[in-house]
Amino acid sequence: MIRIDFEEMQKYLSSLFKDEVKINYIGELCKEKMRKEKKLKAFGYGIPYLIEIEVKGKKKSLVLETLKKEGFGHEHFSDRAQILIWQNSAFKKLQRHVRSYDVGAFTKDHKLKSLGDCIEYFILMKKVEGNLYHFDLDRIKATNSIDELDIKRCLTLSDYLVKIHAKKSKEYSLYIRRIRELLGHGECIMGLIDSYPSGLPYVDEEFFKKIEKMCIEWRYVLKKKVHRLSQVHGDFHPWNVLFRKGLDFTVLDRSRGEWGEPADDLSSMSINYIFYSLQAHGKLGGHFEKLFMSFLNNYLDKTKDHEVLEVIQPFFAWRGLVIASPIWYPNLPEDLRVKIFNFINNVLSVERFDLKEVNSYLS
Repeated sequence: MIRIDFEEMQKYLSSLFKDEVKINYIGELCKEKMRKEKKLKAFGYGIPYLIEIEVKGKKKSLVLETLKKEGFGHEHFSDRAQILIWQNSAFKKLQRHVRSYDVGAFTKDHKLKSLGDCIEYFILMKKVEGNLYHFDLDRIKATNSIDELDIKRCLTLSDYLVKIHAKKSKEYSLYIRRIRELLGHGECIMGLIDSYPSGLPYVDEEFFKKIEKMCIEWRYVLKKKVHRLSQVHGDFHPWNVLFRKGLDFTVLDRSRGEWGEPADDLSSMSINYIFYSLQAHGKLGGHFEKLFMSFLNNYLDKTKDHEVLEVIQPFFAWRGLVIASPIWYPNLPEDLRVKIFNFINNVLSVERFDLKEVNSYLS
């Protein structure tokens, strides 16, 4: 619950209206009003509050409201911020719509902060030294050689997922949401499909329609597996891992929520071993096959989560759409893209992913 008092509310409103504001009372809309001297002990999510004030000799009635956290894509703080920021901008643009004075936020020390005049948002982060993991994979492809450190780094990344995925949650609506977003989110399957230009010689609309229909079937398989809800990274690939000396590394750009399906992270990293091997050998083989098998077998051995092989298919399909994309990878040979599309179609067609059958999925 948010805790706030009249003094903090008065400071905020006076700043907003650029004059001294007198608060007469505050209370839940349509409920008994609170006397001025009482603290507001419970600004509940989704509960509208009536605020009656005097400013510049005029009386005003205001309504302060937050959004409920539960369900409907409102679970994350950023979801609720997105909606409220949009409402503040949009309400005033429609004829006869109720006016929004401001959009604001409650701070950690229980104060109110105005955001209404913001036009863009940013994040400020610490700079971390290191080399992106994809440089390791670039070197292996260029030299067709691998050393002990390459194997250790692969296993270290696998161990990292073993560790973070061990943290579970029972907030099961987040699992259902994550699976829904796997299909419909702008950064996921349908968003990727919509980003493909029309008229490509190696893939057509009928293929994409087929893939979307198959993924809908998979959604109804996966959404029943809420017991699998785990802490995840959400975008765990070689461009989001920075290695320093030896096995010391940092991850970047966690995405789309704290909780999800472990197969998300597994597919995101492991498909890149397939991707690099396709570029080097036209199939999964050589050093990249060793990395692929080491990464996944280490995870399976340590977690005993063999069920992940029954849910990873649509996540591989999503990541396949990324690596086959002419936007993300404009210089890939056409035959390589076709193999990736074969992989997408074939993995979605099997009930259990078999690590030893990757080359048959590519054909």
